[in-house]
Amino acid sequence: MSRQTIKQSKRIVVKIGTNSLLDDNNQLNYRRIDRLAYVLSTLVQYKKEVILVTSGAIGVGCAQLNIAERPVAIPKQQAIASVGQVALMTVYDRFFGYYNQPVGQVLLTKDIIDFPESYINYQNSMNALLNNQIIPIINENDAVAVEEMDHHTRFGDNDTLSGMVARTTAADLLILLTDVDGFYSGNPQSDASAKRFKVLYEVTDELMEMAGDKGSTFSTGGMQTKLRAAKQLLIDQISTAIMSSHDPSDIFSLLDGYDIGTVFIPETKED
Repeated sequence: MSRQTIKQSKRIVVKIGTNSLLDDNNQLNYRRIDRLAYVLSTLVQYKKEVILVTSGAIGVGCAQLNIAERPVAIPKQQAIASVGQVALMTVYDRFFGYYNQPVGQVLLTKDIIDFPESYINYQNSMNALLNNQIIPIINENDAVAVEEMDHHTRFGDNDTLSGMVARTTAADLLILLTDVDGFYSGNPQSDASAKRFKVLYEVTDELMEMAGDKGSTFSTGGMQTKLRAAKQLLIDQISTAIMSSHDPSDIFSLLDGYDIGTVFIPETKED
């Protein structure tokens, strides 16, 4: 009965990573984005409050500009992110529009959360969007955030960003869509004995060591960043799920209590 608390989630933050948005040729995966738009639009019809945190501005920008690797120079990253953000939101608007689901763009930097006045404005904006059945689509504002002022302006990765969004909007559940179907005790591609953790109630140092810390060509996160987000959310009594993005329709099964991915549940919410 450990997953029953997931079924009760009303306000849900869904984060999708760069790898999940791009196909093997580093082009936008339209089929997956369409399924994601369908699922999240349906959840709004079910009276859920849904927030989408998206990666991909730099990855999509690189695809638009035929750049093979993420650049190192910060000004070039910012320029590419600016191009990619337009392309990404255009695609989201197109697919969500097909399901008559309005969306709104929210670009964040860390200082918006750190300063009380801007933080209140952010919360008011989010609540207004959700109260009007509009899905906020959130990304870090990579076009202006700078690495040199990391502790002032940058979240650094969208796992951390999505965890912050879940906390500051008092969400019930964070769903991290990724390119694996959960958190394993080892690499399931190379270790036949690796087991998927189904339900966890804490994030220990041992689990963090198992996670490693690998990103990809365009992404900045890895399994460790997901576990760090889950660990903080457990303290705040918010559940987290790590699951495959291959078929976003699996979100329905997750919310119905089926054995999908790895879920982190605060023990005080256990049935």
